Amino acid sequence: MAESTPEAGQGAGVTEREATVPVPGAASSGPISHAIFRLARLHRMFAGQLLRRIGLHPGQELVMMHLWELGPQRQIDLVRLMDSDAATMTRTVRRLEQAGFVRRRPSPTDKRASLIEPTAASHALRREVERVWSQLEDISTTDLSDAERAGALATLERLEQNLVRAAAQATEPNAEH
Repeated sequence: MAESTPEAGQGAGVTEREATVPVPGAASSGPISHAIFRLARLHRMFAGQLLRRIGLHPGQELVMMHLWELGPQRQIDLVRLMDSDAATMTRTVRRLEQAGFVRRRPSPTDKRASLIEPTAASHALRREVERVWSQLEDISTTDLSDAERAGALATLERLEQNLVRAAAQATEPNAEH
């Protein structure tokens, strides 16, 4: 995404490569961070539109993907897998349960816990989720060559690794801030 100037959004000469929102002056010292913010916002918006058509909200499909792959999970394990918080996961599971995509059953090994498991109805949803993710991938990477896609993925993975490393260092005792 190209950096935008205050004048960029005005007039008929707006090109496709310009940012969709103006870059505030305070963000000029972090153009990559601002681009990530804009990209994440747009990606989530498109994901929301596509997922709404199949009865899901963004994030719910990721919970379902884990359940389809791993089978029944304790809610605390879903929190860890998704790097979420307990309150958000409680709401997500409750909504999925109300929609008929998951059910709770007592854990055979821990009487205090319940397992969240996908229902038969959710298995029919799996193909639709895969189709939505394929469509979202196509929308996001239109006009990129295979090499550009691989390069973008490698760069995003490195950015993620940098943030994971910084987060780990921030939680270490005597970490410098």
